[in-house]
Amino acid sequence: MTGIMLVTHNTLGDALVDCARHVFGAAPANVMVLSVHASDNTERLEKEGRQVVAHLDRGDGVLLLADMFGATPSNIAARLCELPNVAGVAGVNLPMLLRVITNADKPLHELVQIALDGGRDCIVSITHDSPESCHAAK
Repeated sequence: MTGIMLVTHNTLGDALVDCARHVFGAAPANVMVLSVHASDNTERLEKEGRQVVAHLDRGDGVLLLADMFGATPSNIAARLCELPNVAGVAGVNLPMLLRVITNADKPLHELVQIALDGGRDCIVSITHDSPESCHAAK
């Protein structure tokens, strides 16, 4: 099973995992969060991130989900993606997270595409006349 690490500003990652816990009834064991606060030392966080990656990787790799491309969390995630068997996606949202959790048995390269599709496909209008819908666990 692929490990999943959220690398996010402040407590955003914890909130997303809490939402996943609500949906699934329990927090998935293969998901961890690396929170980045304004006062944090990025070198220390990168070292901590390497430890989290090592803990999560049980042979199938680790998918990193960062909140916003170009910001400190995604910059840390990008450096962690230099590790073997680690891939990353920026722009994490709840549908993306739910999809990767429910598909964590897929190979890492497929999980990257599932994350991209889940995040993008679930940005829809919720106005009553909108024909679009999203099924997060697709």
